[in-house]
Amino acid sequence: MKKEDNSGGTQPAEEQQQQLTELGASMVKTGCGTIQTITIIGQIEGHQEAPEGAKTTKYEHVLPLLTAVEESDEVDGLLILLNTMGGDIEAGLAIAEMIAGMSKPTVSLVLGGGHSIGVPLAVSAKESFIVPSGAMTIHPVRLNGMVIGVSQTFHYFQRVQERILDFVTHNSAITRERLEKLMLNTQEMAADMGSIVYGQQAVELGLIDHLGGLSDAMACLRKRMKKYRKK
Repeated sequence: MKKEDNSGGTQPAEEQQQQLTELGASMVKTGCGTIQTITIIGQIEGHQEAPEGAKTTKYEHVLPLLTAVEESDEVDGLLILLNTMGGDIEAGLAIAEMIAGMSKPTVSLVLGGGHSIGVPLAVSAKESFIVPSGAMTIHPVRLNGMVIGVSQTFHYFQRVQERILDFVTHNSAITRERLEKLMLNTQEMAADMGSIVYGQQAVELGLIDHLGGLSDAMACLRKRMKKYRKK
């Protein structure tokens, strides 16, 4: 079955359903333009597959989708919905850098959580929102698997952490000193280092721009789309 689009062409309904099912993405036409929505959920999967049964966001799916959004004449803005536990650092940063480098209007919304590498993903949009019950975990870099106990390993961890610190502070209003303090906090977690910040606190820290829900994020995106189209 096919349905007519506003340009006079046709777009397979099956293709839209497949994109929604497999990629968690949908496209909605509004009076202000067309909005592409993508969801980043579960674990960010990188070069290795996640365990069977784990819900994942695969970076090899998201990167081409972001490229298509940037280049498409039909898409006017991007809404990113986040509910992620974190995952592969390289994959998460790759997605975050892609979003940060887009010229089209982008808005992110942290729902259940934007933990670990989900923090750079949340701040990568031009404007970010978090719901009051949303949570964000900020902690030092971790590595699964074999670790060689030499000084080079420590320096590698340090450099990766610097990349994350640089990206987050460049794309949000939080200061580097405050972010490092949250990351190295030893007083909050029973068996770990780091901090968990919630909705209003994330805004007060300058990590997220606004406290709000879906309607607030959509209103912000529509406003940015109007300005973008005037340019």
